[in-house]
This record gives sequence, structure tokens and C-alpha cells, in this order.
Amino acid sequence: MRIGMALNYAGGFKETVAELSDYEKAGLDIVFVPEAYSFDAVSQMGYIAAKTERLQIASGILPIYSRTPTLLAMTAAGLDYVSDGRFTLGIGASGPQVIEGFHGVPYTAPLGRTREIVEICRKVWRRERLEHSGRHYTMPLQGGTGLGKPLKLINHPVRERIPIVIAAIGPKNVELAAEIAEGWEPIFFMPEKAADVWGPSLAAGRARRDPALGELDVIAQAVLAIGDDVDGILELGRSMAALYIGGMGARGKNFYNDLARRYGYEREAELIQDLYLAGRKKEAEAAVPGELLERMSLIGPEGHVRERLAAMREAGVTTLNVTPVAATHGDRVRLIEKIRELAA
Repeated sequence: MRIGMALNYAGGFKETVAELSDYEKAGLDIVFVPEAYSFDAVSQMGYIAAKTERLQIASGILPIYSRTPTLLAMTAAGLDYVSDGRFTLGIGASGPQVIEGFHGVPYTAPLGRTREIVEICRKVWRRERLEHSGRHYTMPLQGGTGLGKPLKLINHPVRERIPIVIAAIGPKNVELAAEIAEGWEPIFFMPEKAADVWGPSLAAGRARRDPALGELDVIAQAVLAIGDDVDGILELGRSMAALYIGGMGARGKNFYNDLARRYGYEREAELIQDLYLAGRKKEAEAAVPGELLERMSLIGPEGHVRERLAAMREAGVTTLNVTPVAATHGDRVRLIEKIRELAA
């Protein structure tokens, strides 16, 4: 099982990256760099490539609407080059609040666009002359000046198949990821419920999967804290869970609220959303079920963390994307060393 860690997109990434070499030495395998409406992820990943030697680097995630498919392909090829083949392209649809609110782009057809983007990226990396006639993207453009012509990437990529990870939680999105991507990254992964919620979608996608893609890399996120006095850390997850379940979207259009309902927390999900949208954020946080927080995390004594790790493995997780929580940088590094040992 690989061990990964995500950067905090709201923090100062220069300071965070300065510490990455210590995590790399401690056994960290991959770092995920998110992009919301913060500093762009690409500049950060180039910076990380220059400051590390072995660490895999992944976008976690680049929204599919904010760049053209060919720019995504070019960016991935460039990052793979400067990192000597250490890059993974993580993509996802994000949500209407960010895409329409911050980028001013219509949030339409996420599944169809994702499928075409993956196809286009792989054509670019193979240095084919790019001709694509799809429902959402057409190269060369029809109309316009009429001067467009098929082009191929000038540079020779380090790899002609850079790994692609799709972030997805909806049934059809998960099915698509299992079919066409090297990896799948859900959010709020609860191993006990994974088979019930995502099993049919994963099975349907895998049935159409090209064997050349290899086994699907399943990337699960979890807060990490090991010890006998870490119960308070579990409570820190309430604010994020309440934000996503309650506030990331409108009523009837909140993917994370839908997921909580599919996990069996229908009443709690409704209450959290009602409170959050009414501006009662602290009450919304208090309404987040403790069981949900506990089962999505790796927090507790070593024996308990071993049990949760076994549950993750049993649910098919192949990469753990952890958030180590401790008082000092040295303690966080030791957490990476410990989870690396336990996951070996």
C-alpha cells in the first residue's frame, strides 16, 4: 500500500515544500497537490519536482473545466519531464460553485467531457497528429478562421502514458474511472460501506477496462494520528465534513450530501445541510455523526489504527492519502514513518 499526503492549498506552500524532503526520507511515496480557488497547483508541482528526488507528484485534482484538454496534456507532459517521470495527472469535475462562480464556465456534461479529455491526453502523449471529433471537443476546430490543422506535440514526452487518476463519488463517475483511468480517488471513504455504495459501479467499469491499464489504484483519504490521547483530533474533522456535506452546493445539488445519504445518514445529512445553509455552522458541525468521522480516519491507539488499516485494505485501497496531525513537524514525520511500517 502506497502512502501519500496532500498539501494544504490554503497554506504557504513554500514552507510546506521545504519539509517534504523529510517526509520523503520517512517513506512517503506520493504527494497530492489540490487546486481549488487558491494558488494554481501547476506552479507548486514544478516547485516540488525541483525540491525532491524520489517522491511521486500528483495533481489532486485539476478541474477539467479550467483548462483545454490539450493544455491539460501539455501540462502533464511538462510536469512529467521536469520530475523525470514522477507525475500523475489527477482530474475531476469539481463543482458548480467553483466552476461557474470562479471560472465563469458552464458546469455541463462532466462524464462526457472527462471521457474525451482522457482520450485526447493520451493521443497528445503518443505524439499523434491531433484529430478529435467529439460531442464536447473538436480538434481542429470547425469554423472559426478555417486555418486550424492537426498538430502533434513538439516535444517527446518522458512517458507516452502518464497515469491518470479521476476523482469521483457519483455512481456513473466512479464507473467511468474504473473503466478508463489508472486510478480512482473518492472523498470521505468509509471502508465498511464502500462495497455497498460503489461496488456495482466499480464492477461495471472494470468489466469494460482495458487490461493494459493494469489494476485500478484506489486512493483513499484519511486523517492520521496515532496514540492514546488523540481523541480530540477526531473532532477537528467536523468542520470540513460539515462544510462539504452542508455547504458545498445547493439543495439537491450537493454531491457530498448525497454520499452521506448513501452511507445511511439520510436524516443527519439533511440536518447538517439545513443548519449550514441557515448560517448555523457550529450546530452543523455538531450534527456530523461521530461514527462517520471515526470510520473515515486513522485516529487512535496503534492497535485501533492497525484495524482501520486492515479495513481499508480489505475494501480495496491501494494508496492511502493521509493527513498527519501532530504538534510538531518531527512528530508528523514520525507518523509517516509509522504508517509506512504498518502498511508494509
